[in-house]
Amino acid sequence: MAPLSEARRIVVKIGSALLVDRESGALREDWLRSLAEDVHWLKAGGADVVLVSSGSIALGRGVLGLGSRDLPLEQAQAAAAVGQIRLARAYEEGLAPHGITTAQVLVTLEDSADRRRYLNSRATLAQLLSLGVVPIVNENDTVATDEIRFGDNDRLAAQIAVTVGADQLVLLSDVDGFYSANPVDDPAARRFDAIDRITPEIEAMAGDAGSGLSKGGMKTKLIAAKTATASGCRMAITHGAALNPLRRLETGAPATWFTARTDPAAARKRWIAAMKPMGTLSLDAGAVAALRAGKSLLPAGLAHVTGRFGRGDAVAIAGPGGAVLGQGLSRYSHTEAAVIQGHKSGQIEALLGYPARAALIHRDDMALSMHQADANVTREDEERGVET
Repeated sequence: MAPLSEARRIVVKIGSALLVDRESGALREDWLRSLAEDVHWLKAGGADVVLVSSGSIALGRGVLGLGSRDLPLEQAQAAAAVGQIRLARAYEEGLAPHGITTAQVLVTLEDSADRRRYLNSRATLAQLLSLGVVPIVNENDTVATDEIRFGDNDRLAAQIAVTVGADQLVLLSDVDGFYSANPVDDPAARRFDAIDRITPEIEAMAGDAGSGLSKGGMKTKLIAAKTATASGCRMAITHGAALNPLRRLETGAPATWFTARTDPAAARKRWIAAMKPMGTLSLDAGAVAALRAGKSLLPAGLAHVTGRFGRGDAVAIAGPGGAVLGQGLSRYSHTEAAVIQGHKSGQIEALLGYPARAALIHRDDMALSMHQADANVTREDEERGVET
């Protein structure tokens, strides 16, 4: 498999047992320092890094003296509220010596299930990464109930990997990979170095094996692998308790890699292209040229709006002659788009009465077939209303 050092964007999932000592409830500071060294190494190589980290409830229960027993929802949420601020501070203090800025991002299942919230999360994370920040993502346990919970950070990490377009996902676990059976019970169980396709036979091997595979066991890791690999992201399961777990993975530590058959950008384009468009945005020649050059669609290039759609819905994108060039996810509703069409991005707030994003459709949220575009475009057209 491609080494971590070749990753363009990597998501790392960290379980609470790696961060917090089970006996004392205290933070494993030496381990966190070693992880910070690994993150610095990855960023120095040019990679964006996102950490999906458990630990808030584990830290909070220690502070509140709630012991190791199962907690009712109210106490678990209280522990999360107390522990979350400590978890964020621990990452901030661990990464600051390397000149790395951190950000806390709390999400729930609703944030990925609702397309508008998903687009907000994607835009925020993309902006943080563009600024060199390392986001620390966790489920918002202080408000989440069973109806809006991921329930485990394996699946959350996979969803975050999809959201940010990561090409590698690492699940730091208490086992060193995926086995044909529970190695605790079956000495003949063998670890897979790589899995190219998750077959029914592979799924049958998962069971609920392993001790730390908390909340769903190895099954949740297979679900995570399906989500990640379908979106072009390779995924590894490896033992994370030792110091510098990412460097160890780079230098050959035991692991199971799940391979991806495409790249994140191509997978996202196919997903967008398969959606049913709820309306059409008709563009002028300058906007068509901008899209051909890889730019985002700005209001200045919009000539006409048809259909009824909300923010986050798929819309068809058409050129001046009516030829459909592709489709994308609109950042505005049909009524908002009609108000701002033909105007510069700097005028959006005055027109709508509230600040909003510059692009109608970001270039990452488009699937285009530009060979259908109208060809007669001047340089003057191309320079109108584009975003780099």
